[in-house]
Amino acid sequence: MSAMSSEATLEQTPTWIVASVCSVIVLISLVFERALHHLGKALERRRLTLYEALLKLKEELMLLGFVSLLLVVFQDLIQKICIDESLMEHWRPCRGGNEASAAAHYGAASTFAGGGRRMLKGGETFGHCSSKGKVPLLSRHALEQVHIFIFVLAITHVVLSAVTVLLGLLQMRKWKHWENSIQEEGSTAPKMIKRVQKIKFIQDRCKGREKVAWVIIWMRSFFKQFYGSVSNDDYVAMRLGFVMEHFRGHHKFNFYDYMIKALEKDFKRVVGIKWYYWIFVMIFLLVNITGWHSYFWISLVPLSLLLLIGAKLEHIINKLAYEVASKHAAGQGEGGIVVRPSDELFWFHSPRLVLVLIHFILFQNAFEFAYFFWTLATFGVNSCIMDRPGYSVSRIVICVVVQVLCSYSTLPLYAIVSHMGSSFKSAVFADDVADHLRGWADGARRRMRRSATAGDAAGCLGAERSLEGRSRPDQLRSISF
Repeated sequence: MSAMSSEATLEQTPTWIVASVCSVIVLISLVFERALHHLGKALERRRLTLYEALLKLKEELMLLGFVSLLLVVFQDLIQKICIDESLMEHWRPCRGGNEASAAAHYGAASTFAGGGRRMLKGGETFGHCSSKGKVPLLSRHALEQVHIFIFVLAITHVVLSAVTVLLGLLQMRKWKHWENSIQEEGSTAPKMIKRVQKIKFIQDRCKGREKVAWVIIWMRSFFKQFYGSVSNDDYVAMRLGFVMEHFRGHHKFNFYDYMIKALEKDFKRVVGIKWYYWIFVMIFLLVNITGWHSYFWISLVPLSLLLLIGAKLEHIINKLAYEVASKHAAGQGEGGIVVRPSDELFWFHSPRLVLVLIHFILFQNAFEFAYFFWTLATFGVNSCIMDRPGYSVSRIVICVVVQVLCSYSTLPLYAIVSHMGSSFKSAVFADDVADHLRGWADGARRRMRRSATAGDAAGCLGAERSLEGRSRPDQLRSISF
């Protein structure tokens, strides 16, 4: 009788139970949706960055809802896929093949959170495979656990990305005072150039550069990211270089507001999960094999990348200071004291590559956090899937270090050094103006391609139109959309 009740379908379930459960689920869903709606309205008026994170969170929830639907629809089909039992002994996260562990995977005796709820006891699916002398590919309980982990990973990534940017913005609040002092003192080019001549930007960044090897210079850049990554002198010098390069006649340009707005636009890209990141998730799950301690070694990847990026960004500032010092020593006048932004300072001449790497670091770190707490809540601290205590504690410590270092050092460095490229970002315009310019540029490129095609067929007349069309999008070459 108890076995029948544990496997009861809707045909044997009282209607009041079905109606009560559905009512509770719908009520919780409506309360959650209304709470997100009101939270979005409040954030849209006060903090646009968090509002964008909330929109990304809604997108991830919609994707997870579709994943949940697929799991429900195909779970019976997946469980009817049978494989040889010998295949279950390879590439396992836990060593040993005791019957209890095997039964938990196959669904013969698995329970959910110790509640005594039988998932597939004596189930039709297990009998379907056992009659062939095989075992199911994946049990229903295992599918539920995978689904919960994917949900936890997506939410963790969005939340940690938002926390990283918010902590970075708090770290950069003092830059606003630097900008205000520049505006109050007057930011005309001659005054700013004289100020750069007097500050310690060149002396501190270039001290002894001619006498040391490039290895020592990189070591200086590496350790500089841990203390005072961006000083007032650095801000003044790079602000002057940006304004003189792109807005020479607009010395009242508010570089701080532009920089924060650009960072918020970049945040829209960082907070989401790209499709190819799910490939990394599959690889990470694949290599979680007992004895390999894979997740400990994987946790070193974001830390190494973060330290490399921080050293590179500091090295760019040092290189700018050295170029200024060289020009000033050569007697090139006041113009030589201004830093010259250039894409050649960055890896592969692409400032945007730094943002891609930061995005990957945040996702990888979120994966480590999500997997650790998911396994802790699902299997307990003594589970073999948690790995040895030394490795587990080291992983979580590394994750915290990456989170703090990215928030307080690397992100502020990126926020200012990324503008030392050859182009400026569309954040300099209002959102509607940037959208119109982006549409105009795309249309100009399409017209240029059409006119070039027509030029091949029509000869000189087409060539003339091609030249005319080519000149228009070139006007936006210095704008990075």
